[in-house]
Amino acid sequence: METARTLVLVAATVTCGLTAGLFYAFACSVMPALARVEDRTFIEVMQRVNVAILNGWFVLGFVGALLTTAAAVALHLPSDGHDVLPATIAALVLYVAAIGVTRSVNIPLNDELAKAGAPQRIADPVAVRGRFEARWVRFNVLRALLCTAALGCLAYALILNGRS
Repeated sequence: METARTLVLVAATVTCGLTAGLFYAFACSVMPALARVEDRTFIEVMQRVNVAILNGWFVLGFVGALLTTAAAVALHLPSDGHDVLPATIAALVLYVAAIGVTRSVNIPLNDELAKAGAPQRIADPVAVRGRFEARWVRFNVLRALLCTAALGCLAYALILNGRS
């Protein structure tokens, strides 16, 4: 049982780290770079990113973090796993909050941007970008913070797991 707990904690930490890193990379490099481009270019790049990101590698990290963190909680529910349980529960709550932000804010904004159509045909690209960019960036930073906090909790859980 201890080996399974450790392996699941490692998998949760790695997948959560991948997701936190993705959102962090967008927050500190991708979006600041795109902030400097012309409106139609911004719209086109974000539309392409929103299609390209829907792939197995992304799902492995994004969904994998949820599943492995939930599994870590479940595996630590027995009485001999209670030292690690608070940290894994905190990680799960933080990660679920990040998913909630993604589903309630970022995905609807991505969908709205897609519905705007081909960038060269948009009558008012300034307005389309204006409805998207600032809010998407703000909530992406929130996702990055939530996932990073979840990652910290999982790293702490690994430390606690190693002590038991």
